[in-house]
Amino acid sequence: MVSRFRDTLNSGKFVITSEVAPPKGTNIDKMLHHIELLKDKVDAINVTDHQSSVMRFPSIGGCLAIKEQGGEPILQMTCRDRNRLALQAELLLAHTRGINNVLCLTGDAVPVGDHKEAKGVFDFDSVQLLSAIRSMESGQDMGGNSLDGSVEFCAGAIVTPEAQPIEPQLIKFEKKVEAGAEFFQTQAIYDLENFGKFMHYARQFPVKILAGIVLLSSARMAKYMNENVPGIFVPKELIDELANVPKEDMLAKGIEIAGRMIASLKKDAIADGVHIMAISKEEVVPDILAAAGL
Repeated sequence: MVSRFRDTLNSGKFVITSEVAPPKGTNIDKMLHHIELLKDKVDAINVTDHQSSVMRFPSIGGCLAIKEQGGEPILQMTCRDRNRLALQAELLLAHTRGINNVLCLTGDAVPVGDHKEAKGVFDFDSVQLLSAIRSMESGQDMGGNSLDGSVEFCAGAIVTPEAQPIEPQLIKFEKKVEAGAEFFQTQAIYDLENFGKFMHYARQFPVKILAGIVLLSSARMAKYMNENVPGIFVPKELIDELANVPKEDMLAKGIEIAGRMIASLKKDAIADGVHIMAISKEEVVPDILAAAGL
């Protein structure tokens, strides 16, 4: 099966992806609305997989909904919740249903979520999951057994360019490339000069890099991320820019900032594209794209 997303990555165009968050329950109306809103405006849509260790409707269910509505899904798979049997089985299912893209994640720690008594699995990490996908494409599972029908995926991973120290991230980045990652979606970046330094390093490798853009909806949110989210740094000037507008205008200012950053990334050819994370405000992604001139 052909991955439309892989073709887009290799086309040389500025690639745009976004994501939807599945509901905590069976009412998927809002998710379906967001899919309909985004499917013709972005090149592919991620469906988060129990993001922040919070139990939700599964990523594969959201991906099937995207397929049904004519969009291009990216299945997110975390190693936190499933062992190698379950991960490989889900890959078989995804392939048979025309889901051709997967983002491999190790997963957030269980204690940050809403089921603190749950047991994390972590049988694989994201590097091993990438290796499993490439093994299954050759017709063998991770036990060395032959498959009656193989799989094919455009597989990617994540990287955190703002991590301090950065060296452990670069080591794992190279391991992910060696394991078969074709694209990377980054953790949120706000310092374009620093991100440019990371991209100078990343350009050594035959992979596509999509810069992560998280919508800043308030100065308070920006400060919270600086204080509580490892690997994210929002410069003071952006926090001040948000703080200097009335509360009711902060979201519009955040959309303007995101659009401005995307426009700069594209104009200066810093990255191969962007991954827009509007966290609970997916309906404003078209406004962000408009602010970026896209």
